[in-house]
Amino acid sequence: MKTKLGRITIEPGKMNGEPCIRGLRLTVRRVLHALAAYPDRGELKRDYPELQDEDIRQALVFAASYLEDQVVPLKGA
Repeated sequence: MKTKLGRITIEPGKMNGEPCIRGLRLTVRRVLHALAAYPDRGELKRDYPELQDEDIRQALVFAASYLEDQVVPLKGA
């Protein structure tokens, strides 16, 4: 299933071409770091009021799309 990521924008002249949320100066990387730092979504939204639920969802989908599915053997298993 393909997911449309219309809220993720990449502009060479903005934020060094990093993927951003809706053309804002808010990178996908920053959103992911914020999600890790703020276990409470309400607190996250208070500090980043421009961030919407769909922005967060698309940032996660975008990041996950760069991870490759692979089996990594564990030592001793």
